[in-house]
Amino acid sequence: MSLSISLTINGARRSIELDDPRVTLLDLLRERLDLTGTKKGCDRGQCGACTVLVDGRRVNSCLALAVSHDGAEVLTIEGLSDGDALHPVQAAFVAHDAFQCGFCTPGQIMSAVGLIAEGQAGDDPERVREAMSGNLCRCAAYKGITEAVLDAQRQMAASGRKEAA
Repeated sequence: MSLSISLTINGARRSIELDDPRVTLLDLLRERLDLTGTKKGCDRGQCGACTVLVDGRRVNSCLALAVSHDGAEVLTIEGLSDGDALHPVQAAFVAHDAFQCGFCTPGQIMSAVGLIAEGQAGDDPERVREAMSGNLCRCAAYKGITEAVLDAQRQMAASGRKEAA
């Protein structure tokens, strides 16, 4: 049984034939579309390494069936920067040394972008930590991640930028 879906991925409309209706959005992105920035961590929705934005909302792509998002707009880490110009959240992660091994970083960044766009970041570090608690970092770079989210949120607010990309 073959299903045809259409997704806008990082601004480009894609028509995709699925041989199996059980394929996850994560596997579609990584294995079929070669967008390997989105990581497969636990494959159970517990670590957040696979976080992408679907219609502007944070989604654990390992738990999302690709077919259920037919017609959706998907933003991955590959679509976040504007050429060589980093997104403010990416730049803040670099400035605050908010990563060590880097495996969780794409999911952390996408979650932070979604958090800021949702207006949930505020200016309280504890609030940011709570809102980012679905994204785990085995290296424990949480202090830098929290500082990066707060800094990016301030920079984006000052520049009047709220959208993801």
